[in-house]
Amino acid sequence: MHRHHGEDHEHDRGLSYDLPVLARRRMIRLMAGAGLIPLVGCSSEETSASSSSSSSAASSGNSSSSSSSAECATIPNETAGPYPGDGSNGVNVLKESGVVRSDITSSFGDSAGGTAEGVPLTITLTVVDAASGCGTPKKGAAVYLWHCDRDGNYSLYSEGVTDENYLRGVQETDDKGQVTFTSIFPACYSGRWPHIHFEVYGSLEDATAATSITNTSQLALPKDVCDTVYATDGYSQSVQNLSQLSLESDNIFSDGYDQQMATVTGSVEKGYTATLTVPV
Repeated sequence: MHRHHGEDHEHDRGLSYDLPVLARRRMIRLMAGAGLIPLVGCSSEETSASSSSSSSAASSGNSSSSSSSAECATIPNETAGPYPGDGSNGVNVLKESGVVRSDITSSFGDSAGGTAEGVPLTITLTVVDAASGCGTPKKGAAVYLWHCDRDGNYSLYSEGVTDENYLRGVQETDDKGQVTFTSIFPACYSGRWPHIHFEVYGSLEDATAATSITNTSQLALPKDVCDTVYATDGYSQSVQNLSQLSLESDNIFSDGYDQQMATVTGSVEKGYTATLTVPV
């Protein structure tokens, strides 16, 4: 029987899974602070929440201003969590016809055909070559992106939506190294900061074969925008869940999130746009 993520409460795959990743990332930061290796992130953001959030709230996070840096750190690798749908934990949506798409709000194929409701969110990731200082876009790579719905449920896994595959999709990067997904703003569920999962593949062929993942990471959403979105209908549980969390207490983002904090602009009425540069 599939369990709701709230019942499978190891914060994705759990601390034992994440400790090696967290330890490695802390060691990198220590070495960088000692001047042993050059480590220049492609983005930075203060995480203090804005007390004057409005429906037109805009939040700065990841920035491409440092893309001309001589060196650039790759996006931190994170757990794919218990609901990746990539064949590593049960179902594999990547091999299904129709998974290559930009609009991921509705289910496709032989699924139930449901549509995820919520505040519109457009997600644009720019995949760049870290070895070239983030200045070279990775054309012809592929990104598989997925996240929970407005109720905090994951399609394919959570009770009530096991027959759905919405909020999952694959895109091939264009000449600018970009992929864009049309989606909805995800919920904040118990124990995790609002986030979006993604995997980077070397090619679309690799992605649809569910093989040779290059990077697995997560995108964080800024608090001021979350506060504004969660004040709307349908997100009431997210208000309480978010009040019990901070980026510093989240088991994924607690050791650093500068490279993973998206820039989010827009409004509830017109929808939001989240952008992030992804060095690989």
